[in-house]
Amino acid sequence: MKTYFWKLIILASLLFCGTFVKGQVLALDELKPDSTNYANVYVKKLYSDSLSSSFAIWIKDEVKPHKHVLHTEVVTILDGKASMVLNGQTSKIKKGDVIIIPKGSVHSVKTLSRKPLLVISVQAPEFKGKDRIWVNE
Repeated sequence: MKTYFWKLIILASLLFCGTFVKGQVLALDELKPDSTNYANVYVKKLYSDSLSSSFAIWIKDEVKPHKHVLHTEVVTILDGKASMVLNGQTSKIKKGDVIIIPKGSVHSVKTLSRKPLLVISVQAPEFKGKDRIWVNE
């Protein structure tokens, strides 16, 4: 019985550690758009599976008001400053801020810094590009 228990523990540990081997580490100084020649917004997919999608997003000017019907979005500001409207409430956002955007929440952003706003956006479940609804305000 003891041998079976330890074999089970070792197997579980190997499986658990194996998930980290397949993960990825992003160095902020190496995170760059594939081109700097973009008009306003550049989106780089970092990872996606059925549970979530992760993107690096550079915003030179703004993202117009929109909502996601099926997704919750968590945005982490990596660089820059902006004004964000979330469900009618305006906030100044900056490097280090984390914004939680529940599904159905109307949100927009206007960059205030000279350099583009850089964010990591994690959306759950997987974002397949058909869930963004533009809103006229």
